[in-house]
Amino acid sequence: MNSGTSSIPVTAGASGFDEKNLISAALVSGAFADYLSRPMEKVVIIGSGPAGWTAALYTARAQLAPLVLTGKQPGGLLTTTSIVENFPGFPEGVDGYELMMRMQKQAERFGAKTSFGVVESVDFSQRPFTLIVDGEKVLAETVVIATGAGHKHLGVPGEPELETKGVTYCATCDGALPVFRNQPLVVVGGGDSACEEALYLTRFASEVFLIHRRDTLRASKIMAERTLSNPKIKPIWDSAVTKVLDLTQGKVTGVKLKNLKTDAESVLPCAGVFIAIGHVPNTEIFKGQITTDENGFIVPLKGTMTNVPGVFVAGDCADHVYRQAITAAGAGCAAAIDAERFLAAENQ
Repeated sequence: MNSGTSSIPVTAGASGFDEKNLISAALVSGAFADYLSRPMEKVVIIGSGPAGWTAALYTARAQLAPLVLTGKQPGGLLTTTSIVENFPGFPEGVDGYELMMRMQKQAERFGAKTSFGVVESVDFSQRPFTLIVDGEKVLAETVVIATGAGHKHLGVPGEPELETKGVTYCATCDGALPVFRNQPLVVVGGGDSACEEALYLTRFASEVFLIHRRDTLRASKIMAERTLSNPKIKPIWDSAVTKVLDLTQGKVTGVKLKNLKTDAESVLPCAGVFIAIGHVPNTEIFKGQITTDENGFIVPLKGTMTNVPGVFVAGDCADHVYRQAITAAGAGCAAAIDAERFLAAENQ
């Protein structure tokens, strides 16, 4: 829609304009009819992790009736975490999926609307902003980007071909499958996520090999100690996976390893490979419109506002330092307040 312009023909009458002709022209104008048929939202939140639902809660309580577009993974990556021990208010810990469901219900209680749609493209060149959601247009006065981050891949032969055939990125999602029970399993990574994956898999695996490129874990001290003290977990230091085997059998039978200090190569038999080497921001659809850094993380310019006035950002898609559920929720709160004040300044 062009701002302030229209292709609707107007016929001047004695009083300046012929209202009947104007209305008739409007009714037959495809562009005008299309405009009227589109839902106009004051706030659209893209993403449904801690940042998205917190932004929804705050904008809903401000009576802005936000629309939350959940994306392909409702609840975000936190739904794949079996137990969250560091979110305030849960002394015994809380299941990641349960936490996100509680956040959703809380936001919906105050009027947030939920759509299990996927944003295919955006146009931030003019307001109202246009989003294509599952082939349908949605217009928005403001947008909060809370798309989070996705799993980083190894990029080695056999990884993409054997995904869902033994290669996975979520132990809590797949670890209990019969194919992995009482079998040797491999976890790749050295941070908190890798340690959590390894610990979880000890419930099912005969043994868990933790493969890391360095000689010490990057994980927090408590997580590293817990991992290395588990008798089922066997660390393999200074090593990298160079290939996942075996394509000819159509399933994972092992991994090819290379010692990064000695260049020695070996094959480690296993039934599954769980990759936990970090995340990449889900910001591809905003490329060319929203300013990002060299790694694709969105760079806010003032508070949570991006380079496009009216478009705000929160959570892991803009955070490459902390990447915690609580910091994402805090950013969602800030983005909601910024969006509310932005609309208020326009007397909305």
